[in-house]
Amino acid sequence: MTDLIPTRVHNLIIVDESGSMECIRKQAFTGMNETLQTVRMMQKKYPNQLQYVTLITFDSDHTKLHYDNTPAGQTKDIAWKAYNPCAGTPLYDAIGKGVSKVNAQVEDGDHVLVTIITDGYENSSEEWTLKMVRTLIEKLKKQNWTFTLIGTDNLDVEEMAHSFAIDEHLEFQQDETGTKAMFARERRSRERFNCCVAEAAPIPIGKFFDED
Repeated sequence: MTDLIPTRVHNLIIVDESGSMECIRKQAFTGMNETLQTVRMMQKKYPNQLQYVTLITFDSDHTKLHYDNTPAGQTKDIAWKAYNPCAGTPLYDAIGKGVSKVNAQVEDGDHVLVTIITDGYENSSEEWTLKMVRTLIEKLKKQNWTFTLIGTDNLDVEEMAHSFAIDEHLEFQQDETGTKAMFARERRSRERFNCCVAEAAPIPIGKFFDED
């Protein structure tokens, strides 16, 4: 009978919208929509998993909440004008606010997949510090939360992930080909994640993006 109890999966997607993302705006925009499509596909493939989406894009001028704990079936692709890179990179604030928002919506037994995509280092947060974000992540990793950090090849992505206490990280080349390949790999990893949730077989730590 326990197989009949739905499992809630929260997809928190946090995407950098700072000015330096302009060079891959089209690919980032397309990739986000393909990710939304993948979540909807996962809802259909695993009907016993209830997929929810919180999609946030951010720069130092504003934080856009495109979806807030929205059932996957109620999401649609975002519009081109909804993603317009400009300004700075308040990375700590974006992560802290996004994670806190979803944390307030999660119930015992839920699974949470956090995807953070950036091409720059923190440079303009006003509320959250690295220590605050790291402490929160360390706490939630013990509660069915999986955190992934995806960054461009101008960053030390591994060290950056380590500073956040994030075990899963992926580096990509900041051009059209590299961005497309990154989003494709992320989607395949997301599909494996949902398969593992369905089978109650967690992906080993540090292996989220590994492909055979």
